[in-house]
Amino acid sequence: MPPHLNTVKTPPHPGRYHHGDLRQALVAAAEAVIAERGADGFSLREAARRAGVSPAAPQHHFGDVRGLLTAVAVTGFTALAEAQERAERAAPDAPGARLYALGVAYVDFALAHPAHFDVMWRTARLDGDDPAYQAASRRAFAPLAAAVAGVPTADAPDTAPADADPRALACWATVHGFARLALDGAFGPGPAGARAAADALLPAVLGCLQG
Repeated sequence: MPPHLNTVKTPPHPGRYHHGDLRQALVAAAEAVIAERGADGFSLREAARRAGVSPAAPQHHFGDVRGLLTAVAVTGFTALAEAQERAERAAPDAPGARLYALGVAYVDFALAHPAHFDVMWRTARLDGDDPAYQAASRRAFAPLAAAVAGVPTADAPDTAPADADPRALACWATVHGFARLALDGAFGPGPAGARAAADALLPAVLGCLQG
């Protein structure tokens, strides 16, 4: 599990926080609440309780629920980007292998962090103008866009997904829809059913879109 997706335990001495530490502790506490209760069961008060601080502390650092959920989404997109970058480096040098590896990494991330994955796409509850959110979401999309274009990820255009190559959008929609169906149990219960479906379907589907 990526370190920034770990849960946090309530600290015994909340007064020991230094400037900057409390913000990260609140994000980690929010992640713990979301992992247990989902995005709909999240509250600032519960995040503050788990971080061992006053109910007013999250508002001081994030303004409101939207601000804290946006920070959680940033950690999610960062972790997703890191997972895809690892998959890209490990992919065999063969036609379609890079794109398939990225697709599997995307689905695997969704299955490993379902509640977190849900928050990342609750755009109505997030601050889409937040610079960190924009940078993290673009970084997560860049490997897929670069793979479709046949260029290194470092050379991928720094654009929002909505402005990307239609082929990249089609691949993203396919993989995201696959992940959502897997989380809903459409391919059988648990990760094993999703992985079997990914092995059987994703190479052909992504290969058609790439071509």
